[in-house]
Amino acid sequence: MTQAQTPEDIRNMADEVARLMAERFGGARRGEFPGLAEMIRRRGAALPRRLRVSAKTLAEADQRLAQPRIARQMDLRAPSRAHHLLTSHLRPLGSVSRWQNRVVNFAASLALGLLVLGAVVIWVMVRRGQL
Repeated sequence: MTQAQTPEDIRNMADEVARLMAERFGGARRGEFPGLAEMIRRRGAALPRRLRVSAKTLAEADQRLAQPRIARQMDLRAPSRAHHLLTSHLRPLGSVSRWQNRVVNFAASLALGLLVLGAVVIWVMVRRGQL
């Protein structure tokens, strides 16, 4: 478990959790990188209740960083623990599903290519009178 040393670490942790949520649950368009608060609003219900509380803790800490005085006084242990819980939940399954998606996409592309090739071969054979 990595402990946040600076308020900037909290921002990086929140961005990482938001990215993992977008990869696992969807809710972000291609090229869009919503913040953690937005991802909780969009897909927070997909998290278990215990992790929703952790996600809200991390999102609140991220929002408090906009005020430098509060950021310097903030306890960094709770957001660090929330980050650890969320990433340990989101990472393992996300990597397997991403790998499976790549394999399925490759197989679908290969099948489509073979289908088009077969159609072209049949068309050429019909045009030449061999079929």
